[in-house]
Amino acid sequence: MKVLKFGGTSVGDAERIRSVARLITSVKGRKIIVLSAMAGTTNSLVEIASHLVKRNVAQAKEVVQVLREKYHREINALYKRPDTLSAAAKAVDSLLDSLGHMCDVEGFTLFEEKRVLILGELMSTTMMQIYLQEMGAVVAMLPALEYMRTDKNAEPDKDYIRKHLLPMIEAHPDEDMLFLTEGYICRNAFGEIDNLQRGGSDYTASLIGAALNADEIQIWTDIDGMHNNDPRVVDVTAPVRRLHFEEAAELAHFGAKILHPTCIKPAKEKNIPVRLLNTMDPDAPGTLISLDTEKDCIKAVAAKDGITVIKVKSSNKLLSWHFMRKLFEIFEFYQEPVDMVATSEVGVSLTIDNDKNLPDIVRALSDIGDVTVDKDMVIICIVGDMEWDNVGFEARIINALKGVPVRMISYGGSNYNVSVLVKAEDKKKALIALSNKLFNSRATKA
Repeated sequence: MKVLKFGGTSVGDAERIRSVARLITSVKGRKIIVLSAMAGTTNSLVEIASHLVKRNVAQAKEVVQVLREKYHREINALYKRPDTLSAAAKAVDSLLDSLGHMCDVEGFTLFEEKRVLILGELMSTTMMQIYLQEMGAVVAMLPALEYMRTDKNAEPDKDYIRKHLLPMIEAHPDEDMLFLTEGYICRNAFGEIDNLQRGGSDYTASLIGAALNADEIQIWTDIDGMHNNDPRVVDVTAPVRRLHFEEAAELAHFGAKILHPTCIKPAKEKNIPVRLLNTMDPDAPGTLISLDTEKDCIKAVAAKDGITVIKVKSSNKLLSWHFMRKLFEIFEFYQEPVDMVATSEVGVSLTIDNDKNLPDIVRALSDIGDVTVDKDMVIICIVGDMEWDNVGFEARIINALKGVPVRMISYGGSNYNVSVLVKAEDKKKALIALSNKLFNSRATKA
């Protein structure tokens, strides 16, 4: 059993839906197909929900109409038979009509908003199911709302998922059975419609794979695997063919957009390989993520934008054993995650990626020391086999950045990552320099 997830760009229009359908029907064996919403749909649904929260009903209905026209264009382009075309149009219209009903609801709440946001995945899976049936394929639907659930802490309820998913799979024992399900959407612990947040389709695929002990989880996007640098910034990049789970998790967390960070953990726990593949070039090898990876080398670089660094200086730090406890209790209180930490005899510097609670945090920190804040920073993450006895990698990284002012360096917290903090204005220069020195290629400015 393989689990194949296709992102929004992979099913972004009629032609791409056809390509995905040909791809999944050309491969023998049992497989579960996880679909995201068509590209741009979730943004439109977010816009509709935003209008309804503000009671801008007319504007919401305008966006609904634009969305309806878009889907009808793709439906007319996708189906050849009058019966399948009619069935798809009716199914999509029914889902979009529910949006119209919600426009008339007084006191639009968070619950209604969640009902709006799931419609993209419901429409894409419906269209794919009908198209596969037009092709003559035998398809079984796995409605995500019937098995995907989170617990009271908003974490996936893995026991519930497995308990409810397995019987649905076992009801169709055919060796080449094709299952189709929605990514992203779920129910919460109270049975209410909810979602796994943005990027959640990756998470859905990984959770399904773990629940079923799948042979492999495939994440299909519009790029040939995870690249060794950001192709939006650096001209010369190359796919990384093999990564350790930990290396992939570091890259995903620190800015590699091809893979959602949450996807790694369930697959790693069950040691299920994750393969990143390109829908536009299905024969390309992509990137294989597993416990088996190439040793003694630097694999890739990623950058995380929007970083704020906070420095807390206290002359009494050396004599105050509870300074660190007080400091981190403040971040715990405001539920603010910290990425990088550097300490000295008199102070601590750390980074956050969300400024929402920054004024309150600064006020609280002022009670224990002098606080300075620098915004518009970037964390650059260099990933590879960074075991402490692998001599020379740190020197290569520092040498590559000799022309770039570095605010912080983090090394030793992970065997797979060295992180540096630079100004946003120096990001491009730093990424190009690292490519030139670490990957033996000339990475000119984009």
